[in-house]
Amino acid sequence: MNADKQPCRLDVDSQYVELAVEIFAMLADATRVRIILALREGEMAVGALAEVVGKSPAAVSQHLAKMRLARMVSTRQDGTKVLYRLENEHARQLVADAIFQAEHALGGQPAHHRMKGTAS
Repeated sequence: MNADKQPCRLDVDSQYVELAVEIFAMLADATRVRIILALREGEMAVGALAEVVGKSPAAVSQHLAKMRLARMVSTRQDGTKVLYRLENEHARQLVADAIFQAEHALGGQPAHHRMKGTAS
């Protein structure tokens, strides 16, 4: 069977393990995590993103270029503006799960469990 046509597997010998590590490396930067959090509600231009994440437009542009190469974000031209958006829901979910895990690291009942009304 052709490996390209096999479904993504969560096995220890999955062909995607090394690529997953590269995704985690891409997300191992606070500015990129903040960019993903900012984009979870929809498209934004570089200037607006820079203001939200507290970095210069040039720095945000460099991060977005790397994220675009990693296919985490995509663009759409709107007149003279370039709008960025998340390529799919997975980067948003990875960041959300990482933040939820960080809440667990602080001990006690994490806020995301209180929001659901469940006990942990």
